[in-house]
Amino acid sequence: MPAVGQAGGVLLTQTLRATGLTAELSRALVPWRKQFARHDPGKILADLALTLAVGGDCLADVATLRAEPEVYGLVASDPTISRLLTALAADVDAVENAISLARRRARKNAWALAGDHAPSASATAKNPLVIDLDASLVTSHSEKESARPTFKRGFGFHPLLAFVDHGSGGSGEMLACLLRPGNAGSNTAADHKSVIADALAQVGMGSRPGKKVLVRIDGAGGTKKTLQELVKRRVSYSVGFTLPANTPELFRLIPKDVWEPAYNSDGEVREGADVAELTGLLDLDEDWPEGMRVIVRRERPHPGAQLRFDDVEGYRLTAFATNTTKGQLADLEVRHRRRARCEDRIRAAKDMGLRNLPLTSFAQNRIWCQIVALASEITAWMGLLGYADQPARRWEPKRVRHRLFQIPASIARHARQRVLHLSDQSLWAGIVRAGHARLAQLPDPAG
Repeated sequence: MPAVGQAGGVLLTQTLRATGLTAELSRALVPWRKQFARHDPGKILADLALTLAVGGDCLADVATLRAEPEVYGLVASDPTISRLLTALAADVDAVENAISLARRRARKNAWALAGDHAPSASATAKNPLVIDLDASLVTSHSEKESARPTFKRGFGFHPLLAFVDHGSGGSGEMLACLLRPGNAGSNTAADHKSVIADALAQVGMGSRPGKKVLVRIDGAGGTKKTLQELVKRRVSYSVGFTLPANTPELFRLIPKDVWEPAYNSDGEVREGADVAELTGLLDLDEDWPEGMRVIVRRERPHPGAQLRFDDVEGYRLTAFATNTTKGQLADLEVRHRRRARCEDRIRAAKDMGLRNLPLTSFAQNRIWCQIVALASEITAWMGLLGYADQPARRWEPKRVRHRLFQIPASIARHARQRVLHLSDQSLWAGIVRAGHARLAQLPDPAG
């Protein structure tokens, strides 16, 4: 009886079918399909995204899929894939727009199928959809186009990314990835504006969705121009704020009874940490947005931590700016600190192809970043649709691969259909069966 080694990959192929992502990619990339071509560009990009999802990190790793035709179907050859990426890179701006359009349409399908579990479900000003922005460094080990020295004395690239946060019950999906040279600035407002626009377009709630969308950024986004852009978009924001040089003097002006206990990430009071509003003590000129509040947190460094020169009276001070007017200061502060989940999303993205940009030209690596975004989405949608209330939805890529994707199975044919019989030796075969059953019953968006 024929056997396969990655039977769990059917979870990904069913996700592609249910969301219509491959079909949307095929429609969007029609202008780049050559006459009489055997392989569709959309299917090729979907296969590359699947390759990254199951653990690949370069084009040649698509051989993993090619070796399992019973699971992944017909996969293009390496020369065919290389020629396609060369053609797409020659018109990279138009291709990025086409892929983004396909992703928006597929995301609309995925979130509609998710119902109440969708990130945008019942989004309100009190419980907004959260978009996190952050930049990360990607090391280049060769002289790739536009690779430059980084501020951490490395060499490579400095992409700026945006993710939608699925909350504590889920993971997150990449919305935008702006590839930049390694010497790109951390607080470049023009780049933040571009990524904010792309991210808002992806969630399908309009370019000015109002306070039902919250954009969180670290201190790199705390520039006047970036905040003005967020105000123009009419979204809620929670952005890191750099305290001025006279902070020690301002700190001493805050009455003791103004400080409120800060919370841990689980909402419990954190001993030794407090929050207060600093807005009225700051000299904010007219270029700062109207209605902006600055909230400061003080905390004693943990035992053994090295003191910093900007610590004040033994306290470590951090601040953020927000336009949210309702809610306890401690709740707003812990909401901002949950932005740290974005680091988990970046780590997962690097585990799905972002750690090493394998191609030579900058344009080709821009296409590669789009493939990484596709891999991020497919994996997130698999959890959203197949394991909405299960711990498996929160598993990071390595755990998903080892527990779900790499389960062996035998293939039987019955009534002109292929049936996968998963190995009963696997502890997680039941999880794969349950997830596949949920995904298989979802309707095809094409009808």
